[in-house]
Amino acid sequence: MADIQLSCYTIKSHGAKIARLHMYDWIILVLLAVIDGLLNIIEPFHRFVGKDMMTDLRYPLQGNTVPFWAVPVIGIVLPCAIFGGIYFKKKNFYDLHHGILGILYSVLITAVITDAIKDGVGRPRPDFFWRCFPDGKDLYDNVTTGVLCHGEKSVIKEGHKSFPSGHASWSFAGLGFLTWYLTGKIAVFDRKGHIAKLCIIVLPLLTAALVAVSRVDDYWHHWQDVFAGAIIGLTVASFCYLQFFPYPFDTDGLWPYAYNTLQLAEAGIAANSFSVRPTEETVEEGQGEGGIDLRDAVRPTEETVEEGQGRGGVALRDALKYDEN
Repeated sequence: MADIQLSCYTIKSHGAKIARLHMYDWIILVLLAVIDGLLNIIEPFHRFVGKDMMTDLRYPLQGNTVPFWAVPVIGIVLPCAIFGGIYFKKKNFYDLHHGILGILYSVLITAVITDAIKDGVGRPRPDFFWRCFPDGKDLYDNVTTGVLCHGEKSVIKEGHKSFPSGHASWSFAGLGFLTWYLTGKIAVFDRKGHIAKLCIIVLPLLTAALVAVSRVDDYWHHWQDVFAGAIIGLTVASFCYLQFFPYPFDTDGLWPYAYNTLQLAEAGIAANSFSVRPTEETVEEGQGEGGIDLRDAVRPTEETVEEGQGRGGVALRDALKYDEN
């Protein structure tokens, strides 16, 4: 790709085209947001909490070091600002669109998974005692020794949403995606030995880790909660990034698959089916404008084999089986 003159794909020239191509992706994204909203409305499972369990649930009830509204700012707005900065410099709307769509999917898929598990598990938070008995006067069932809470209903409801940590999963989903993105953009794995680049890609992960640790410090979560949230966020971020972008150590790891394929098609070079997957848009353009039909270029047909046999070429069928003699 280094010797190919890169074209500009701006919002004005390709914005509507790319938006139409990914219309269903955006619709599903909205659906995910609605599902996550419903998961936050429904009542979570109220796990049994007995008198003898209160020893580990008496931590003080206090505020959030990192408020709820700050998590989307850190995990979504900040990365999108970086995507926008690169767009204004390189004029590559494919990169901007796929970066924003990818990180939104990463965060929302993570949110749905996290909140669904929260509602299903119903693990009490470390400060559950003070949520259940805000006046400090505990009351238990005489038979089951289960708690008989008399605190505010919404506060008690939130007290049953400890596992996993939403702050941790959201932060690692957004900033984990940003880490993948920056790794490809600054060519961390270019084999030139510039280890200082690692300091740049560690910063987003360190920020996410500090957000996660703050949840334990605030006694809103157990350490297992934030650990599980981090794993969920990083896993989803990795899948979402690799859906749109090549691996950062790939030779074409700088830009999205769709952009790389278009550049190769315009330059008249057949795309490598293992590193750059052709999109429907590329195939159609190639067929309609005289470009390379990538689908036919990477898949032999019976006609091709027969021609090879008739013209003295190597017969694929004979080359792929052992000589019985």
